[in-house]
Amino acid sequence: MLDLAASAKSIDDAFSWIFRATGKRLTTSERIKHAMIPRQKMRWRAELSSCLDDVGDGVRSNLEHRYVHDVERPHGLPRAVRQARVIRNGRVCYLDNLYGGHLVCVELDGRTAHPFGERWRDFRRDNAGAVDGMITLRYGWSDITASPCDVAGQVAAVLRQRGWAGPVRRCGPTCGLLR
Repeated sequence: MLDLAASAKSIDDAFSWIFRATGKRLTTSERIKHAMIPRQKMRWRAELSSCLDDVGDGVRSNLEHRYVHDVERPHGLPRAVRQARVIRNGRVCYLDNLYGGHLVCVELDGRTAHPFGERWRDFRRDNAGAVDGMITLRYGWSDITASPCDVAGQVAAVLRQRGWAGPVRRCGPTCGLLR
């Protein structure tokens, strides 16, 4: 798996190998980190190591990774619980990012995990969450990659409506986050 990641054409492709291997439970982030130790020269070592830390925290895809690194952290949002286990209508489901104390969920819909024909499952889950007082914000690849500052602003606004008083920050001089 490390050879595949190292020979990938982009860092996103390299991350995909990690997410595939850990998502299929072929290995763990800790095992991959241990396998990296003896490799003296390794392309994208720091980035892969950081990605493996995120996998250990529940990040399961490139889209989720980008949410953490382009939206949540740089804008000072609180840290969500990743892959939060909840029971809805007697069934176990996992929420991508749960801000539990505020009853806010951020779901990230990539094409692989959320094919168009299965969107009704997401709608039913969102509706069941609304019955419990949960607000679900749902974003796709283009939202996170093209306008992460706008996404951060929306998430912050909803969290504030739900009682979060933390500071939001601009991610840099060209940040589009409205204060």
